[in-house]
Amino acid sequence: MDDLLAASDLKQLKTGDMVEGTVMSVKKHEVWIDLGPNGLGVIFRREVGSNTLAEGETISASVVDPELDEGYALLSMKRAVKDRGWGELQRMFEAQEIVEVSPYDANRGGLLIELEGIRGFLPVSQLSAEHYPRVSDSDKDEILTKLNSLVNKTLRVRILDVSRKDNKLIFSEKEAVRDDMASRLAELKIGDVVEGVVTGVIDFGAFINVDGIEGLIHISEISWERVEDPRKYIQVGDRVKAKIIAIDKDRLSLSIKQMSEDPWLSEVEQFKKGDLVEGKITRITPFGAFVQLSPSVEALVHVSEMSDDESVDPEAVFKLNETKKFKVIDVDTDNRKIALSLKDVK
Repeated sequence: MDDLLAASDLKQLKTGDMVEGTVMSVKKHEVWIDLGPNGLGVIFRREVGSNTLAEGETISASVVDPELDEGYALLSMKRAVKDRGWGELQRMFEAQEIVEVSPYDANRGGLLIELEGIRGFLPVSQLSAEHYPRVSDSDKDEILTKLNSLVNKTLRVRILDVSRKDNKLIFSEKEAVRDDMASRLAELKIGDVVEGVVTGVIDFGAFINVDGIEGLIHISEISWERVEDPRKYIQVGDRVKAKIIAIDKDRLSLSIKQMSEDPWLSEVEQFKKGDLVEGKITRITPFGAFVQLSPSVEALVHVSEMSDDESVDPEAVFKLNETKKFKVIDVDTDNRKIALSLKDVK
């Protein structure tokens, strides 16, 4: 008997097995399947899914219960699709395969994606520099608007994490473009001039998309002038040229101001130690006041140079935007500093 069983195709069915069979009968509430040596199986209508079945057709199904009281197996085509889907997703994950997907919806945290019949998620943090929603003050409504613009668009992604047990499927666009970015970054060096599109402007600078690579222009690198609000100098959507001043892993540090000569160096030549100059008060601090001497040259009058009174209050001496005369007491071109005195003028 053991030899006969070994020679036959009969296998003990188990829950979760994938089986093939022939449709014997299609009824209103169930479909009967001939499983050959494994006997009969039944699929209830809700487990057929969107499939239209006909007698004589060969189908694949997943075993839900290998043997009901009546002796036949309970099957599911919907579960079979998911079983195959999880298996294919696991294969893609292990192979680090790049696949194309189209998000079907978005929320403030990221994009909703279905692949191989399984629903997954692409977090905002895993978007590429091209699609990352750089917005002012992390405005959640603005983030959602930008994410919604990616719905139904084709994205190239890698599976970052997959777990059938936890019903978890996480995608990453950033990982899919990492190899391309690495090769492009390898071609760039400090000092190169690149061109890109402004994707976001924030208080401390602006983000630039340079052919899929993210770049940051810090507020201090936007202009040789003192910049208080980057938005007055650069806008989202602007195409700009900038110089690479640092390369940090997968991000570029860029400078617009270094594309031109420092005007401070030429303007400072007109100021010499001992000169009497006139300037406008631009900032008042507890330790002194800053004075604009020319469009690019700003000097400092220290509190000790305001008066012989050691307890003098700078705010009592100066008003913002007023113009006063000062004496130049030091010019330090190496450190880009000019020191002024008010009391020496008096």
